[in-house]
Amino acid sequence: MRIIGGKFKNKKLCFPENSKTRPLKDSVRENIFNILSHSNNVGVNIKNSEVLDLYAGTGSFGLECVSREASRVVFVENDLNALTNLKKNIKNLNSQNETVLLTQDVLKFFNLLALELYKKKFNIIFLDPPYQDKKCIEVIKIIKKKEIFNKKHILIIHREINSKQNMDEHINIIENRIYGRSQIFFGRFF
Repeated sequence: MRIIGGKFKNKKLCFPENSKTRPLKDSVRENIFNILSHSNNVGVNIKNSEVLDLYAGTGSFGLECVSREASRVVFVENDLNALTNLKKNIKNLNSQNETVLLTQDVLKFFNLLALELYKKKFNIIFLDPPYQDKKCIEVIKIIKKKEIFNKKHILIIHREINSKQNMDEHINIIENRIYGRSQIFFGRFF
């Protein structure tokens, strides 16, 4: 696993060797960033963006954003193995000044108003819950209710292709791609 582009291009990332954490494949991440960078539909620049990486895992998405000059990335993760590797990755890339790491469950993050620690609204929100997680729609509803996104924003959701959640009932889907078992939604709130 490595950084695809930007100032950390080709730097290796640590990741846990267990079945609980499902790292975002390099090829899928590369396609996501190609869409972010080149699609006329997205309309959000990574450079100088505020990024929220929910269910951050080892941080491959958020650290890719840091590599491409995002202003700040807020990581939310609570799995101990993933956190160990995420902390190593942040340290190895010397990205402590561009990142905030919150070690808690995503729902608790919203319920405890951890956002008070971080007053800015986000341009890019990445949501990559475990495939078996059934709270994805609930999290999307909370994000909308809390209005933690800028007017110019993009929500990127990574789900298993067989998940039976109707994303288009909750967000305006502007791009939808399938890569093997992965389905990626790019959308905005109505």
